[in-house]
Amino acid sequence: MPRTVHVTRYVTPLREGGSMPAVVEADDDGMYVLKFRGAGQGPRALVAEWIVGSLARALGFDVPEIVFAELDPVLARTEGDPEIQALIRASDGLNLALDYLPGAANFDPLAWEPDPALASRIVWFDAFASNVDRSTRNPNLMLWHRRLYLIDHGAALYFHHGWDGDPARADAAFPLVRDHVLLPWADAVAQADAELAPQLTPALIAGIVAQVPDAWLGGPDAFTDADGQRAAYVDYLVRRVRNRAAFVEGIADARG
Repeated sequence: MPRTVHVTRYVTPLREGGSMPAVVEADDDGMYVLKFRGAGQGPRALVAEWIVGSLARALGFDVPEIVFAELDPVLARTEGDPEIQALIRASDGLNLALDYLPGAANFDPLAWEPDPALASRIVWFDAFASNVDRSTRNPNLMLWHRRLYLIDHGAALYFHHGWDGDPARADAAFPLVRDHVLLPWADAVAQADAELAPQLTPALIAGIVAQVPDAWLGGPDAFTDADGQRAAYVDYLVRRVRNRAAFVEGIADARG
């Protein structure tokens, strides 16, 4: 199970993203980047952040530690910005946070050329996860202690915004991979596929999905309950691994 921390102090907003995450301090004296359940993208962004970030960590990618974060709306009293006050109040309860990486720098391909093998693995994984947010405009990659960290997976699994649980969507290619910031270096996708796909076992996927909190599930979609929605996520992701030829070929087409 992930650790759960309690937010004790709102430090500063991070206004680069549309969801306006924030640097916060928690009761373990750690600093975290908090993703708010009450932000515009809603709790589905936290679901994607947890599932995709946890799968990436399980595959050996560098991803900041992901924790669950309890937020008390009383913290809104100390904030002068009405927008921040409203966001804190709307996010009462369980949210998600990632370990803050002090001194990390945004990835710039003109300043740091990625290793082709690593680039291939990241491109393969992002095509699997339907991550629309790893473009040159917004790479969501950080350099920290000379290692490349993957951050901000809230825009992955974009299909689940208005989803009826139909796993057939898993069979599709991922055309937006053509905009991936690392695509020019991804010349070993076949090797990445052979390495990563066997590790994405049904047991691994089910174990990670099982930990999605009930509070982040539900909504207008056609699911009987939270467990039914979790089962739909598992079915989708397992099927996407099994029928990955479509998105693997799509990467080759995009490079071609």
